[in-house]
Amino acid sequence: MAAGTFEFGEFELNCERYELRRKGIPLRLERQPMELLILLASSDGHLVTRDEIAQLLWPSEVFVDTGHGINTAIRKIRHALREDPESPRFLQTITGKGYRFIGVTPKPEPIPLPGETAQPEPLIPQPVVPTHAPAWLHRLWVWVSVSAVILILIRIATFGARSVRGHTKPQPITSIAVLPLANLSGDPNEEYFADGMTDELTTMLAKDSTLRIVSRTSAMQFKDAHRSLPEIARALDVDAILEGSISRSSGKVHMTLQLVSGETDNHLWAESYDRDTNDVAVLPDNAARAIAVRLNSSTPPHANANYINPEAHEAYLRGHYSWVVGRNEDAGRYYRQAVQIQPDYALGWTGLADYYAMKAISGEVEPLQALQQAEAAARKAVELDDSVARAHTALGGMIFFNHGDDVQALNELTRATELDSHDGEAFHLHARILCALGRYDEAIAVQKQSTAINPFEHPGAMAEIYACTRQFDAAISDGEMRLKDFPAAPDILLFLADSYHWKGRDKEAVEMLARQISAEGDVPQSAAVRRAFETGGYPAVVRCQLAAVEKRARTGRVSTFALADLHGKLGEHDETLALLQQGVNERDPRLLLLTQSDPAFDFLHADLRYRSLIQKIGLPPMYLDSN
Repeated sequence: MAAGTFEFGEFELNCERYELRRKGIPLRLERQPMELLILLASSDGHLVTRDEIAQLLWPSEVFVDTGHGINTAIRKIRHALREDPESPRFLQTITGKGYRFIGVTPKPEPIPLPGETAQPEPLIPQPVVPTHAPAWLHRLWVWVSVSAVILILIRIATFGARSVRGHTKPQPITSIAVLPLANLSGDPNEEYFADGMTDELTTMLAKDSTLRIVSRTSAMQFKDAHRSLPEIARALDVDAILEGSISRSSGKVHMTLQLVSGETDNHLWAESYDRDTNDVAVLPDNAARAIAVRLNSSTPPHANANYINPEAHEAYLRGHYSWVVGRNEDAGRYYRQAVQIQPDYALGWTGLADYYAMKAISGEVEPLQALQQAEAAARKAVELDDSVARAHTALGGMIFFNHGDDVQALNELTRATELDSHDGEAFHLHARILCALGRYDEAIAVQKQSTAINPFEHPGAMAEIYACTRQFDAAISDGEMRLKDFPAAPDILLFLADSYHWKGRDKEAVEMLARQISAEGDVPQSAAVRRAFETGGYPAVVRCQLAAVEKRARTGRVSTFALADLHGKLGEHDETLALLQQGVNERDPRLLLLTQSDPAFDFLHADLRYRSLIQKIGLPPMYLDSN
């Protein structure tokens, strides 16, 4: 094939520039699909076999499931060309053989104008081509050789006289992001299954390898993102990306995975798995172990996992999906099904602990009972399987909220991070408890670890910790920086609003507060807050919020912390103290964490009743000397 440009339909393919355009607009196509497209477009309408494609795209020393790799590349080409495989315009599949590209016209080279002379053809050494290759493949090898020489000349001109030392040794893979598995079941209701298996694969990679595994929440931001894998790898700061798909039908599950270098976009490993639905629970562990072995990063084999009933596993996946997307009641129903089907299923009990904890933290039920239920479920999970990191995280929180035993609570959270050093949630809860204990420097350091692991889960967490330690300038600086990436994150907006207020910048505080309320979906209340500030300043804004909370309280339960915080901002001494006492009696988790950390309560610190309350909670006193 001669290097040049091809036209087909509204598309133009420039082989020299590695560029595909549609109606003059460049389209994004990754390296291997682009190389395959060039190969197909330059084949003069001849059949290109799958073996020929594999020989061109993958070096023989790399272990790859080439069948899956070719299918993936073809799928990406068809997506770029907006092509329906059932009625193709350009790319025909020859079943069992390969592919043929049709409708291609070479674009003629420009004719030199009068007075111009054509450049002489450079002397290019003839490539060594397998004798059995077809004629068009010979031309392709010639073009590849020309391109290689040009690249060498460019490097010499750019970097000076440097010796060419052969192939660069590939950098070792030390970190991976697992992108959400594509649901190929043909049923959108199966999305929970694909997401659940992605989550379990991420967890098992962290357990089975010494690799740094990006958190599920961070990787989930790139679900259905039309960005190249190297771009995603750079955004997540990883060496490699694991992508794939999963489908199930008629009692069978098919999963395909491929590991791709984030630097070169080369395939490093690929495999496909076929299992009965009865065996699907162990599939993530099987795949994770294979990847760890391939990258020479496997940990010692762990004890054989207990048998998991397929129906219990199905209920757990549904529950976990519901919990992640915020449908907590649905999550609780599925988690209860899981442990009813299989009472010794540790992950089911872990899910139940999270469900009850969320009910208590949200303030929708009396916290005391929900926290006790959460602790019982977490203890059951740890008893059944001590290796489940999330169970230790839940248990650590419940020990602190129910018993005030900060030593044992922090021990459980430390155990959780030892089991899974990539779970930012355990670090986040650890930092919150350290802050409640007044160990501010440690709290900031631990929250930095959590944010580095997973900047997406709690983007406002650093601003919160800084605000709790009264470092309002640092809170504002961090919040403003993260707001550029998360302009509608309610927690960033909320902690920025509070920090601006405590710095005396009420106009900015109200703007952040209004944006936060709007981001949570209450546009009328957001407008009401702005009007209140125009007519009565910041105190009117707080009263506007208080009226909205009290209105909700007439038809349901609201968080005691929310009421106490608002009365505190108004400086209402007796009302605030009464609510603090009520919250402590209820074991309201947010009040236990923030009774001394929330600046809204600082004006109470000299009151003996407040100090008696702190003593009752069992927290070390951190009283301010003045109001």
